[in-house]
Amino acid sequence: MENQEVIMGIIIHGGNARSASMRAMASAKKAEFDEAEKFIEETNEELNKAHRIQTDLIQAESRGDKTEISLLMVHAQDHLMNAMTVRDLALEIIDLNKKITQLSGGN
Repeated sequence: MENQEVIMGIIIHGGNARSASMRAMASAKKAEFDEAEKFIEETNEELNKAHRIQTDLIQAESRGDKTEISLLMVHAQDHLMNAMTVRDLALEIIDLNKKITQLSGGN
């Protein structure tokens, strides 16, 4: 697979993960916690796909195969780190919404 195609995989899966995290937070705001958890599962699956691609690149480089550092590569890494951060924030927001719901007498 071409290097750009590999890099686009990181961007696509990172973007999918970020979107799923955002949907998880929206579900939590509506106290739809089962749905929020499903979106978090989707987030984790997408992040795992992106990480596999990243790991393959790292392993190839450790074998001596040079990876060209391009603006696209930097963008992909930024996308992945952003998705991971949004997931972490989504987990906190889901937890906070659960506590708020419990305190207010909801489910």
